[in-house]
Amino acid sequence: GITQSNHKPSVAAYFEPRYNITKDIQLYVGVSGESISFANRAAAEIDFYGGARWTIGPVVLDGGFWYYYYPGGQCFNGGTPSGAASGDCLANSFLPNGNTVKSDMSFWEVYFKPTWNVNDSLAIGGNLFYTDSFMHSGAPGTYISGTAKFTAPEKMALGPFGWYVSGEFGRQYLGTTDSFYSLTNTLSGPGIDYADYNTWNVGLGLTWKVFTLDLRYSGTDLSKGDCNAFTGDFQASQTGNITAINPGGIGSNWCGSTFIAKLSADLTLGSLK
Repeated sequence: GITQSNHKPSVAAYFEPRYNITKDIQLYVGVSGESISFANRAAAEIDFYGGARWTIGPVVLDGGFWYYYYPGGQCFNGGTPSGAASGDCLANSFLPNGNTVKSDMSFWEVYFKPTWNVNDSLAIGGNLFYTDSFMHSGAPGTYISGTAKFTAPEKMALGPFGWYVSGEFGRQYLGTTDSFYSLTNTLSGPGIDYADYNTWNVGLGLTWKVFTLDLRYSGTDLSKGDCNAFTGDFQASQTGNITAINPGGIGSNWCGSTFIAKLSADLTLGSLK
């Protein structure tokens, strides 16, 4: 429900080595990179992660650790006192619309993702993510969601294409930031108590060999005002979106309903032979 690319196309790539301890227990590590468009002008998102998958009959338990690294960011905070600096935040630097953002938005999460394969076609799952500082804001974050996916059997193929439908409904719980983000736009003010919000998506995927075309509708109930306070959107300009944590009334369109088309290729050593 929230764009990380300013509604523009994004490219991504990943590499995930895996090791099977037994037929039911698998260890994995991975690295991935995505193009983004953040308010702090970070160059990209680089992810490092690792975990384990444990299969117990029709149930798969997946848990691990994820680190989101955003290199090359710049700090903007117009509340920095003249002649002073906050970390690498230059005095009186600010985004054109008055929003503030840290140069370093990197953070870690731990996660747990159980899946119940009801049969060969239907899978029901859940997600639990936790961090003590979401986007390095100082605000703890907990994300909980439920998922469902129906993968069509071969007899239901659309010509050469396999297909699936899937959906997710989740809720993001957020706490209070550190004093860098504050309603007074100064480094001495109290932090912002970010708004919790719901998010959802539903979509159809077409598969052919190693390729997948996923067509998806995604949304959130986060308001434009609370979205601006949460994201620091550098293009936010709409007025009249006053909320408790966004008294200036500037609204962001980075949160809300949108359509996403994703074309991906997932290669394994077997598929390359």
